[in-house]
Amino acid sequence: MRLIPLTLLAILLTSAALPQDTLDIDKILDEEMNQKKDKTELVEATFKTSRIIHGHSIENTAKGILDFKISHRFGTLNNGFYQLFGLDNATMRMGLDYGITNRLMIGWGRSTYQKQYDGFLKYRILRQANGVKAMPISLSFMAAMFFATDTSSLRNNYNIPTGVKMNTSDKLSYAYQLIIARKFSTDFSMQIMPTLVHSNVVPYSTDPNDLFSIGIGGRLKLTKRVSINAEYYYNIPGRKLEKMAGEELHNPLSFGFDIETGGHVFQLHFTNSRGMTERQFITETPGSWGKGDIHFGFNVSRVFQIGKRKS
Repeated sequence: MRLIPLTLLAILLTSAALPQDTLDIDKILDEEMNQKKDKTELVEATFKTSRIIHGHSIENTAKGILDFKISHRFGTLNNGFYQLFGLDNATMRMGLDYGITNRLMIGWGRSTYQKQYDGFLKYRILRQANGVKAMPISLSFMAAMFFATDTSSLRNNYNIPTGVKMNTSDKLSYAYQLIIARKFSTDFSMQIMPTLVHSNVVPYSTDPNDLFSIGIGGRLKLTKRVSINAEYYYNIPGRKLEKMAGEELHNPLSFGFDIETGGHVFQLHFTNSRGMTERQFITETPGSWGKGDIHFGFNVSRVFQIGKRKS
């Protein structure tokens, strides 16, 4: 029983022998906080990959990294058991994204839907940061070009008679987008995407060639490796395409999950859009959630290091 008093006496003697600053925990914490304030800390991982579901996220592929993406969209669930709830009818996009610098990335892809080729560049203008040079938001600019080669599909969608010759320029479309994002906490991020889509050909003479849309996307982290994502694009009233190939068009709405497994990121989602590029999912979405026109789909991302790693 004498051990306890002796132990307490030893602790007191040791404490008295140590300098007061060594035991001043509050002072140590204050010094650490001041050191952090003297630095600029960039905010990391606003989103898990460079896509939310269909559209771009604020994230860039890092310098020297090649990101290979495979995207699938199956048919609508309301097709029933005969088409196995859409699994018999699928479209796919394969793409390569590459980081030229940590701010600039480029990409290329090919979709089976309308046999379309697409290319884009995305440049990060601002990056959210804390500390001395604090920045409340991240800001990027994205520009893309689309070339649809399925002439029969284009004629059907855009009411072009068989006898009318289609020029190469008729198959081209473009998209320009600002991405404004903020990571509010370790678990929640959100971004807004003002977007302009220009089509050289439109279904009706009353349709505008330029379509303005406002996108909004968010990510809520559920576990260390799983998050739930949502994405919606609202076409500005009076400036949208009303119909395509006789079908009424709708705004694209999508929900999904991100699952990270080592070097892979799996994205599973449900959406009313079959297309996987801005021209397709913003201006050409005939599906309606209310009618069960819901596509199950997924994105798979695998990154590779190109060139030597820096020490």
